[in-house]
Amino acid sequence: MTKQTAYQQLCEHFKHLSKLSHLNSICGWDQATMMPDGGNQARAEALAELAVIIHEKSTRPEMEQWLDQAQQENLNPMQQASLREMSRSWRNQTALPADLVKAKSLATAHCEHAWREQRGANDWKAFQVNLQAVMQLAIEEAQIRADKTGLNPYDAMLDLYEPGMQMQRLDKVFSELQSWLPDLITKVVNKQANWPELTLNGPFPSEQQKKLGLAVMEKLQFDFKHGRLDVSAHPFCGGVPSDVRITTRYEDEDFTRSLMGIVHETGHARYEQNLPLDYLDLPVGQARSMGIHESQSLFFEMQLGRSQAFVEQLLPLVNQHLCQQQPMQLEELKQHYLSVKPGYIRVDADELTYPAHVMLRYELERDLINQDIKVADIPELWDQKMQQYLGLSTKGNYRDGCMQDVHWPAGLIGYFPSYSLGAMYAAQFHAALVKAKPDTPKAVAEGSYNEVFAWLQQNIWSQASIYDTDELVIRATGETLNTYYFEQHLRQRYL
Repeated sequence: MTKQTAYQQLCEHFKHLSKLSHLNSICGWDQATMMPDGGNQARAEALAELAVIIHEKSTRPEMEQWLDQAQQENLNPMQQASLREMSRSWRNQTALPADLVKAKSLATAHCEHAWREQRGANDWKAFQVNLQAVMQLAIEEAQIRADKTGLNPYDAMLDLYEPGMQMQRLDKVFSELQSWLPDLITKVVNKQANWPELTLNGPFPSEQQKKLGLAVMEKLQFDFKHGRLDVSAHPFCGGVPSDVRITTRYEDEDFTRSLMGIVHETGHARYEQNLPLDYLDLPVGQARSMGIHESQSLFFEMQLGRSQAFVEQLLPLVNQHLCQQQPMQLEELKQHYLSVKPGYIRVDADELTYPAHVMLRYELERDLINQDIKVADIPELWDQKMQQYLGLSTKGNYRDGCMQDVHWPAGLIGYFPSYSLGAMYAAQFHAALVKAKPDTPKAVAEGSYNEVFAWLQQNIWSQASIYDTDELVIRATGETLNTYYFEQHLRQRYL
């Protein structure tokens, strides 16, 4: 029997870890969708044990030796990229002690589960206690990661989701947005001031909304042999590439939110379903970053889903499933998806005001991790920033303010910037696609998305983590992230 090389041993090890992560992901999906409330404590403990097992296996002493030895082996470029991602994964895993991993798993499971009721009850006081425990562990984690990487504590957390992205660059990007976005929002709101009042003739039964959602997913070529649609308190895309689980939430009086949420999550799912099969169990075969992942969901939702061509194709499906008695008109449906109005809820925000929601959260979590503010300060600062960015007050309205998102209860610190980075990448990708294939808008208008998906498959999906983010974007578009394309996209669509 031929002795395995260090690189081969690493591959075997990461494939084993991938199987455990598969179980962790599906159990997490079940916890959010199907599990009865009474099962949460036992599930939280089981997932905490699994987190410890994964952590122990991820930090085996021989890993460091294998990584060092593999550096000396004669690897081809693909294997070198794979080794780079293995090393990155190992550094992230070994940064934290096992007791902190377990404590974090328990604290986030408890906080997230309690958040579901506490948000509904507008109970900030009870939520604050749980969030304080999660944030204290996040601060501890950030400092440990900072000490090991030489990064600022918040940069160390940001690097988990956006490798290579740091506050200095992010602040510049957001500063560019702030230089033109408020004025654009004002212009568009003024332009739309005379639009008729939006009305929806509900109620729209959840089962019919689901049928509509499934029809749209089919149109967007979701692979139902390797995925499914369910309901959760907060829409998400989970599972694994071979078994992608997406969720939405239905509102009886407004189908438009759920429908575009499904389009959004389908973008995430198509990316997962089209990652390279040969490397699915290895870090190099996984999505490049959360910003790139969000670029795919926002490409589907914003570049495609809210385009005039797509809305025109939605109309007969909407009328077939939901509005047979009183058919909706095209201008009415377009108005629902192009209306710009500052609002409280991030996931319901329109394309123009959405970045303001992200900047608010980024500034707060950055200052929390860098210990410039405390958890108790969040409601007041949230209200101040909402008034500054969107002209709205959330004073006393925690449900629609600082308690609306699941990210902080789940311990996902450093995640929020990915949403706006994704919107900017999506606009840049779309511009590159149209430049490379000028007939694409005409094909989409005729209901054919094959050219669009072929470009995404070639330039994004199949590339997984072979290249770092900047290199991936340069190869796809000819340049690194450029906010110009996002601005042009918004001006063209809304003005």
